[in-house]
Amino acid sequence: MKILVIGSGGREHSLVWSIAASPLCEKIFCAPGNAGVSDLAECVKIKAKDTKKIIAFCKKRKIDLVIVGPEDPLANGLIDNLESKRIRAFGPVAAAAKLEGSKGFMKDFCKKYKIPTAKYQRFNNTEKAVKGIDNYSFPVVIKTDGLASGKGVIIAKTPREASAAIRSMIDKGKFGNAGKEIIIEEFMRGEEASFFVMSDGKNIIPLASAQDHKRIGEGETGPNTGGMGAYSPAPIIDEPLTQKILNRIIWPTINGMQKEGSPYVGILYAGLMIKNNQPKLVEFNVRFGDPECQAILLRLKSDLLTAIIAATDKGLKNFDLRWSEDSSFCVVMAAKGYPKKYKGGAKITGIAKLNNKKDIMVFHSGTKKEKLGTVTNGGRVLSVAALGKDLMTARKKTYQAIKHIKWKDMY
Repeated sequence: MKILVIGSGGREHSLVWSIAASPLCEKIFCAPGNAGVSDLAECVKIKAKDTKKIIAFCKKRKIDLVIVGPEDPLANGLIDNLESKRIRAFGPVAAAAKLEGSKGFMKDFCKKYKIPTAKYQRFNNTEKAVKGIDNYSFPVVIKTDGLASGKGVIIAKTPREASAAIRSMIDKGKFGNAGKEIIIEEFMRGEEASFFVMSDGKNIIPLASAQDHKRIGEGETGPNTGGMGAYSPAPIIDEPLTQKILNRIIWPTINGMQKEGSPYVGILYAGLMIKNNQPKLVEFNVRFGDPECQAILLRLKSDLLTAIIAATDKGLKNFDLRWSEDSSFCVVMAAKGYPKKYKGGAKITGIAKLNNKKDIMVFHSGTKKEKLGTVTNGGRVLSVAALGKDLMTARKKTYQAIKHIKWKDMY
């Protein structure tokens, strides 16, 4: 089969790495890809949001399957457009992708189908929103309704902070159209975890659990980012809790989307808060997380491509995946200044020393190839992942591997 993967991050590098190992994969392309991806796939200079060029490329190269990594193309209807041209694609259609694309839609959906989540209100008027703060104790969570690259969430500790966050979103347009409507919700306490499933619209197969860390600094300090590290499995998610998550959150969502007329096909990622062994939904993502994807796929022993094909054929009913008993640990290496201003173009050294190391992978994100070698080309530059017999062993191997990698202005 000829496969096209859409995206340019570490998530897409790990998807390409996993899919390229399948005997079903004859040729793999990635649009636009990055320096690491180019060692495994043919990178195509097409942006993930350029639907017309993606369709034209699929027709020209007779692509058998398109796998979409990032959320924006999914929310903007790339799957709908591909399927309308009879091009097989893996991911949710735009109406189903609203589970991530609109937090207001997701919260209303949860209310309708009795999925446990935080108390909330929706606002598109600044003064009403500021008054709405009075309904909550502090800290309180202020979120953009639309997509904001994982950065549209502010935890306000005081009324002044909450008011400033609301005005920055609605009045000042800090997040553009994504923040024209906002969600105010209660702050949930507990331990965060991520739970992933693959769905064919009716049936699901649970994937591995993971925990991610979004703050730039050590010990969950500093501003939110797209994600700075992850490990799998999530120690807190045992078998009894898995069944609660499936029965209270995942199945009501899959069945609810069917009732809404938009069956959910693709990866569904539930961001959870666990307290007293009870799960509540924080958010849905309609694709693999980054860097959770890297941590999870390092543990996968089955053929990912076979599972994806089965999902697009509504064939997951009796499907099963095998996983390593080992733990995986993944750390994102970022450019100095991320998530704010950062420089690119610095030469990266040391990756080659890790290429043949057992159970260690370096996945590229913000990189590109130039004459002088591989250089930085983004805020999140690389993610280094390792397998170990337990979490601490995997963590130790990851940080030992990181010591080999260097570039100027590294975080």
